[in-house]
Amino acid sequence: MSLCKHLYCRSFFYEDKSFWGCCYECSSDHLDLQSYVKQCNSIQVEKGSWMVSEKPNYSGHQYFLKRGDYSDFQKWLSLCDSISSRNAPHARASHSSTVCHMELQGQMLEFTDNCPSVPGYIHLPEICSLNVLGGSWILYEMEYRRVLDCGAVNAKIVSLQRMTDLH
Repeated sequence: MSLCKHLYCRSFFYEDKSFWGCCYECSSDHLDLQSYVKQCNSIQVEKGSWMVSEKPNYSGHQYFLKRGDYSDFQKWLSLCDSISSRNAPHARASHSSTVCHMELQGQMLEFTDNCPSVPGYIHLPEICSLNVLGGSWILYEMEYRRVLDCGAVNAKIVSLQRMTDLH
């Protein structure tokens, strides 16, 4: 069940660019938006912040959208042609995250605040795993043994930001 209530999170999904075509108003998480709109080419985020995914069940490339108008899906760094699912990330009181080198072992660094330059703190060619211990970050709230397993194009993480700073 989503913690997002109508008063705090609301967005509109349009089938065509520039907010044209069939529109779907959404205020909760959806595993598959295609049952409401055939494709999504523009989005208005009126309240809250959203993670949108190119495929159903929150899979594929993901994009973080905060309040604002996104009139052309292709202009906001899209690697696909439509959005199929979306959910609202939620900030929590605890904000710690551990970054590790290989299989959650090796050189580690714990973050409790934003980190604009991860390579400045941990001198590794790649960060191959991340374990989120608390809070919400622009990464995944699960343990991934390899960053590539969560859909990243490569294993180069260069910055982190807590969700509370983005709302």
